[in-house]
Amino acid sequence: MKFLLALTLAVSALAQNNAPSPLLSGKDTLDTATRALQLMESTGVALPGLLPATEVLRQNATKAADALRLSNRSVPATYHFLNHLKAFLAVSDTFPRPNSLPAIAATQLDELRSTTGLFQRHFDALVVSSAATTAAQAADPNNYRRYADSNSKLLPPAPKSPRVVFLGDSITDAWRLNEYFPSRDFVNRGISGQTTTQLLGRFLTDVVNLHPRAVLILAGINDIARGISPANIEDNLAMLGTLAKANGIKPLFASILPVSDYHKDINPAWDVVTARPPANIRQVNDWLKQYCQREGFSYVDYYTAIADTNGLLPADQGDDGLHPNAKGYRVMAPIAQDAIDRALVALPPAPEPQKRRFSLGR
Repeated sequence: MKFLLALTLAVSALAQNNAPSPLLSGKDTLDTATRALQLMESTGVALPGLLPATEVLRQNATKAADALRLSNRSVPATYHFLNHLKAFLAVSDTFPRPNSLPAIAATQLDELRSTTGLFQRHFDALVVSSAATTAAQAADPNNYRRYADSNSKLLPPAPKSPRVVFLGDSITDAWRLNEYFPSRDFVNRGISGQTTTQLLGRFLTDVVNLHPRAVLILAGINDIARGISPANIEDNLAMLGTLAKANGIKPLFASILPVSDYHKDINPAWDVVTARPPANIRQVNDWLKQYCQREGFSYVDYYTAIADTNGLLPADQGDDGLHPNAKGYRVMAPIAQDAIDRALVALPPAPEPQKRRFSLGR
């Protein structure tokens, strides 16, 4: 009710002030989307190395724009396209710069940032007109500011206590790291429901800016549930690995956990297997293991230790068929601990944390 009241007051104030509506017309929506795609392409060319690193992301943005052309007033289609614009900007902001950033690249990034802001205001207005989402989604649709306050209060890592960020979705979010890893500088940056694309969008603020020596990434199950292909999930995970490596952070990739339907008789909603095919989980995990071997990254194999003879999450380790319970986390903890310790031993001494030289107005 408070959200609807706030929206009503906002719309009323705009009308009384004769302020132009931020809602774009159908033609302007498509023209703006087309220009954003052009800027993503040209910026990728102007900034050395960015084009190959964002190829898949730009392809997905093009597909999202195609969906937007079919329904330019669709809140979900607008949201997905905006999400890809933000992810591209996040990757470009995180990508290392040459000593002298080409002026054309800075100009194009500024225009793309402005275009993204225009699209964000359009999305917010579209939400107002359709009343299709919550106030939180309108203000921060990807929940990127979830840890803004915590990040600002986080002290710099101590030299003798290497920091490790746990980045992921609800399985990470619910993990009480201080109880399973006492006296370690392990920082939880999990957000329930997030996909690999959304992790890309907050990699700078929730990982790079915290100056960890390593990042343990566990993600992909939400992508599978939303029908995202294993190939797209793999491409996003590879981009996360590229960004970590480029910023001097050791990436560790955890296997996606198995799921099960053992408790569906208690609650039909706990039949999570249909929407998350075990074959897709295994396909991503197989690729992830090979990718880590090829790149020299650490593969944290929860799946092998947890999956039962049916390849599913044991009934006593996950109460809803998707999330591990305390017993499940007890299985995962020593596997994570061993992988992290091995990765940290192999790292050179930690450099002094430095501020990023290029913010480009972020």
